[in-house]
Amino acid sequence: MILSSTQSEYEAAMEAARLLLASIRTAPKSHGLDTIFSCIITGNDKKKISDWLKAQKEERGPTWERDGICVETAQVLVLVGVKSEPLELDCGACGFTDCATFSGVKRKEGKDFLGPNCIFKILDLGIALGSAAKTASILNIDNRLFYTAGTAARHLGYLKGADVVIGIPLAVTGKSPFFDR
Repeated sequence: MILSSTQSEYEAAMEAARLLLASIRTAPKSHGLDTIFSCIITGNDKKKISDWLKAQKEERGPTWERDGICVETAQVLVLVGVKSEPLELDCGACGFTDCATFSGVKRKEGKDFLGPNCIFKILDLGIALGSAAKTASILNIDNRLFYTAGTAARHLGYLKGADVVIGIPLAVTGKSPFFDR
């Protein structure tokens, strides 16, 4: 049997994506409360996200189109999101005096994400993203964190339940498609 490099590279990107999901799941969480969501996007679903990003060129600028091309080039897109529930710490970082007030306020849809957000849940998202990027790097899989891809995914209804979503495209190519952005 002979496997083409294209097929093997796709399989490597998929295996890496599975390992990223493990890194995301096991990343430390504030108070040990896990409200992180993640999934792997490929094929037509990845194309929908790429097309949505490219269509934003007129409204949001050329970087959105560029990121759409990067998502299209990647073999796999990993989505990571968080549901931002307050931790009852009453720290005030969300802009409210206590978590009870935060919990009682009607959260609203912003341009890209639902808010306001608990800073500890956003930190959890950052730690999960860092863990995922580290895993991809260890595996020699090109990757980059894309706010834009997470925005597209959220607008298209992917990763339901997450208030904030970030995308991580993964590529196995001769030169990283994310390097010269």
